[in-house]
Amino acid sequence: QVQLVESGGGLVQAGGSLTLSCAASGGTFSDYAMAWFRQAPGKEREFVAAISWTLGNTYYTDSTRGRFAISRDNTKNTVSLQMKLLTPEDTAVYFCAADRQLSDTQSRYAYWGQGTQVTVSS
Repeated sequence: QVQLVESGGGLVQAGGSLTLSCAASGGTFSDYAMAWFRQAPGKEREFVAAISWTLGNTYYTDSTRGRFAISRDNTKNTVSLQMKLLTPEDTAVYFCAADRQLSDTQSRYAYWGQGTQVTVSS
C-alpha cells in the first residue's frame, strides 16, 4: 500500500511561485508513475502534470505547460511540482497520485494523497 503526503501549499500573490512536494512510502517508488491533479471549488478534479517512472518523461495540461514543472527524486521517494506565474485560476486543492500506469485520467490512479491547498490572490 502506497501512502502519499503532500506539502508546500499556501497563499501566494498572482505572478508568484510555489513548490509542492509529495512524499511517498509503502512501495517501490520507482515502479510508479506520479501525477498531480487539482480541484477548484465547485469544479471537477483535473489533471495538472505527470512523470513516468523510469525515463522521467513529463506531461502537462495545456494550462500549466511552460509554467509548471514536475520532477521526481527516486532516491528520496519524492515528487515535486514547481509552479510559477501563478494566477487566481490556479487556486485549488492539489493532489498527488501514483499508479503503475501513466495517465492523465484520475480514475486510473490507485493511490492518492490528502491534498494541499494553493490559494493565489489577485
